[in-house]
Amino acid sequence: MKLTTKGRYAVMAMADLARHSSGNPVALAEIAERQEISLSYLEQLFAKLRRGELVKSVRGPGGGYLLSREADDIRISDVILAVDEPIKATRCELGSPKGCLPSSGRCITHDLWEGLSHQIQLYLGSVSLGDVIDGRVAGRVSFEGRLQAEPLAANAAD
Repeated sequence: MKLTTKGRYAVMAMADLARHSSGNPVALAEIAERQEISLSYLEQLFAKLRRGELVKSVRGPGGGYLLSREADDIRISDVILAVDEPIKATRCELGSPKGCLPSSGRCITHDLWEGLSHQIQLYLGSVSLGDVIDGRVAGRVSFEGRLQAEPLAANAAD
């Protein structure tokens, strides 16, 4: 399964917005510069995110975008789905009786890939923007490819 640029960029931009807004609107040009994403592409994504009610726009001087709710209340799956990014690992159309083979049948591994799609959806639905920007995403991998243990919360004894 591959997440397209649209989904990845939408999540990157929303995480940037969550990290830098501090209650004030953030200009798309600032997000574009920090995340190295085309401004025109971000404008298209944010139109979809606004229609999906994940962000709200503020017009005028000092305008930009704000999250429509707290970062902890916005799931990564919400962001991906708002930009029309399908989360699936099969070639079949979701809900279609037609299978992934040219004969319209299902391939022998269909259930495996459908199960993977479901697990990915569950995972992305369990992670919020707040989790991402606060480093609460477990199982981060270092550049050397070794799994690093990341604390999920501060130790109360510290």
